[in-house]
Amino acid sequence: MKRDTETMYAAMKPWKLFFIVALPGMISMFAMSIYSIIEGAFIGQRLGEGAFAAVNIAMPLVMINFSLADLVGVGASVPISIALGKKDHKTANNVFTCSVIMIFITSVIMGLVMYFAAGPLCRMMGADDLLLDTSVRYLRTCAICSPLASIFFAMDNYLRISGYVKTSMVINICCNLATLGFLTFFLIGLEMDVVGSALATSLSMCLCSIVAMIPFLRRKTLLQFTKPRFHFAMFKEIGACGSPVFLSNISGRVTSILMNISLMTLGTQTWGEGGGTTAVAVYAVLMYSSDLCWPLLYGISDSLSPAIGYNWGAENYGRVKKIVKCAYIGTAVIGLVSTTILFIFAGQVASLFCGQEDLKLLLESTRAIRLFCFAYLFRWFVVTTQGLLSAIEKPVLATIMSVSVAFVFPLAMLAVMWSMGIDGIWLNFVGVNLLAAVLGIFLLLRVVREIRKKTVREQK
Repeated sequence: MKRDTETMYAAMKPWKLFFIVALPGMISMFAMSIYSIIEGAFIGQRLGEGAFAAVNIAMPLVMINFSLADLVGVGASVPISIALGKKDHKTANNVFTCSVIMIFITSVIMGLVMYFAAGPLCRMMGADDLLLDTSVRYLRTCAICSPLASIFFAMDNYLRISGYVKTSMVINICCNLATLGFLTFFLIGLEMDVVGSALATSLSMCLCSIVAMIPFLRRKTLLQFTKPRFHFAMFKEIGACGSPVFLSNISGRVTSILMNISLMTLGTQTWGEGGGTTAVAVYAVLMYSSDLCWPLLYGISDSLSPAIGYNWGAENYGRVKKIVKCAYIGTAVIGLVSTTILFIFAGQVASLFCGQEDLKLLLESTRAIRLFCFAYLFRWFVVTTQGLLSAIEKPVLATIMSVSVAFVFPLAMLAVMWSMGIDGIWLNFVGVNLLAAVLGIFLLLRVVREIRKKTVREQK
């Protein structure tokens, strides 16, 4: 497996590599997001608008916890891929082993914080007296399962680096089937509330984390567990490479918190009493709707990152350029198709998460999706550029891009579009991605010049 994987990254034709690696990666990432979509559909259809809003209040905290796991998982994947490109398997295995330990310890600490500080944290998220109790119970349930569930995301990266692309895809599909089964059992069979929803998603992720570990424990993968050797240089490299994704996630969650607070205010001003809850629920529908599209973009970028990092480490810059070109073409197609589908079928998408009795929520969500969907005309370029910058160890440029997309641009657009009311919130996403695409062009041109110079040296 080790030899096959390295040969695939180093010698396979770029478009063949794209279809073998990126397509399963897209399916895998989409499958990972389906659990969220399924959860949203069950909550919206079974528990109603109030529960939907309460979960959206708590969700940023849950995702911040997963962001810490991503910081280590993604941050470790880059030096692992580059070390493999240099044939330094000892370093690759040590970084892999240490990263898994770091994720577990970090998740234990975060789980304790989320459980015991759930009340104040949900208040800070914008929960009022009506939503507080539901948000707290959802958050505490996720916190209990945090240590094992958080490893799931990182193991997916490590499986793909080791060449287990199809295995990763199958595990993610099984995770969603398990989520569906648990949701049906807890919400319909036992008639539980949001606690049942949190249990369903968390338990399925815990089980799949264990399954994903099996190939590594059997020592049949390119990456293998070894005696860990922690050192400052490794922490620094993981932190630098993982910081763009981490800061993007954290900034995005802070932005979500500010959006929720803003929506509680604007919703009440626009629709009167209870309007804030409706506005937050619409925002939740948008986020769940986005889960139908963005994983496909991220799946392409993330799946090709090991190949890009491998060839960058091997100083095969001409091949890096060819693989990156495939990534941009693939994500451009997905971006255009996503915009078209979300605009035409906005009502059908919204109805997945809105019960028939919540007619106002359905109508407002449909309108919001039709405004929001144009963000994907630019988002494909943003996601691919962020992935490229991370894969070739350009953490400063990647961090600039990530923080701008997740925090700086959203706050700037929020201030500019505040006078537009609720519609300004939905159009915020379009403006953010347009600005990010412009920034991405400038950063990409800088990288292209560097690759061109290195390619010339390589040819000489």
